[in-house]
Amino acid sequence: MTTGASRQRSRALRVILALVAGVMFAGFFALGTWQIFRLQWKLALIERVDQRVHAAPAPAPGVADWPRLRAEDDEYRRVRISGAYLPGSTTWTLASLERGIGYWVLTPLCTADGGIVMVNRGFVPAGAGGWSPRPSPAPATANACAAVAGAPAVTVTGLLRIGEKNSSLRSNQPERNYWYTRDVQAIARARGLPAVAPYFVDADAASAQADLPGDSVRPAGGLTVISFVNNHLVYAITWFGLALMVAGAAWWVARDARKGADHVK
Repeated sequence: MTTGASRQRSRALRVILALVAGVMFAGFFALGTWQIFRLQWKLALIERVDQRVHAAPAPAPGVADWPRLRAEDDEYRRVRISGAYLPGSTTWTLASLERGIGYWVLTPLCTADGGIVMVNRGFVPAGAGGWSPRPSPAPATANACAAVAGAPAVTVTGLLRIGEKNSSLRSNQPERNYWYTRDVQAIARARGLPAVAPYFVDADAASAQADLPGDSVRPAGGLTVISFVNNHLVYAITWFGLALMVAGAAWWVARDARKGADHVK
């Protein structure tokens, strides 16, 4: 009687272990398969971005096109835009590159269709030529672009970038003029600028050379960092490996259970 009860408990335990192993195997295998799909998506994204970066520049989206912009469709497009700079509303955002710590120089550009597009004119090393991003510029007026309506137009070629969001590690401090991300909407509010595009343009090396009043050093353009984290293959191998380990462990347990049953007989 005791032997029969033990066998029943052993059989029930094997069933439970088999179910648990089956669920774990299915879960790990599903996660590995999902990572394969993510890998294909990431490779397609990298290919699309590479094509955009090396394509001929197209006109930058105008005011009417702003609501239709999407990062997956428009980020890193090569664009060309013309207008007049508002040098009194330049904003400096902290940047850390291989060449050192410094700032991105963002200057609003008034366009012919009545919009304002932030242009990242390039990188300036911290303290270069006594150059400093402080103090905070005075807020612009609602008709700030009217003041530069007769100024010679400049043409900027570069990459379209969707405005960044506030960092979770270090928040922008508009009241102190400390900016850690290129959040164009927040910058526009701090500067009192109306109708600002939801994107900015990373100027290329040639476009960044335009002189503006008050510049003591020219920003270095064309330094856009294009990098995509692509660990999906490693994750897929890890999940599939765990699935195989579960299957191997289940087989091992089942084999030992059969040997034990044969020994009892």
